[in-house]
Amino acid sequence: MNKKALTLSLIAVLISFLGGFLLANALNKNELDTLRGNIDKLKKTSATETQTSSETTLSDEELRGKISEADQNPTNLIVQRSLGLALYRYALLKQDTEILLDVARLLMRVYEKNSNDFEVTTALGNVYFDIGYFRKDDANFQKAREFYGQALRQKPNNANIRTDFGLTYFLLNAPEYEKAIAEFKKALQINPKHEKTLQVISEAFLAQNKFAEAEKNILKLREVNANNPSLADLNARMEEGRISLQKK
Repeated sequence: MNKKALTLSLIAVLISFLGGFLLANALNKNELDTLRGNIDKLKKTSATETQTSSETTLSDEELRGKISEADQNPTNLIVQRSLGLALYRYALLKQDTEILLDVARLLMRVYEKNSNDFEVTTALGNVYFDIGYFRKDDANFQKAREFYGQALRQKPNNANIRTDFGLTYFLLNAPEYEKAIAEFKKALQINPKHEKTLQVISEAFLAQNKFAEAEKNILKLREVNANNPSLADLNARMEEGRISLQKK
């Protein structure tokens, strides 16, 4: 298998589907306005304050100021939670990994007091996943896996989280394909038509030169969405791999 082709294709998969930075293009101005509203709630106690700003970027001074306020009041878990989740969405929009470190610190304060907060637990999984992906850092994938595991204990039938859990094995510098595929199969048991899972399990089989298994899942992917942008590349790489094996 051409490693460069696999890497490029996997990046395309992630851009299409993953819930971290890679969905930033799905965020729009309305969501940014919501983010601004969440941050401004820290200025007042009213939970109904309306945000009318038309600006599309928060200044570094604004960001640092709010983060500093939260750090000075670490026991105020409402502030930590609301600001942490808001900053996470802003980090996605701006593709800023440095903000993610602040998000992790804020949300961990909440998690340490209430590990049953599903939204916070999942967000922490996503934060460490994103850091691990962009820094190519296995340690952060391990952290992401721990939080995804906690989230799955609360909601074991969540195919999205199960797939991301599997990806923490697949994206390691030394991929653990069998562990990843085992998780992808669990996700497909939950939802046999889960598009992201069909796509990444096809990638995993291709990476192992298991072309029959890859083809089976590629065909299912086509049934689910014939317009999936990865299909042409998946098919081309499958044929390329088969031809390469025949020449050996």
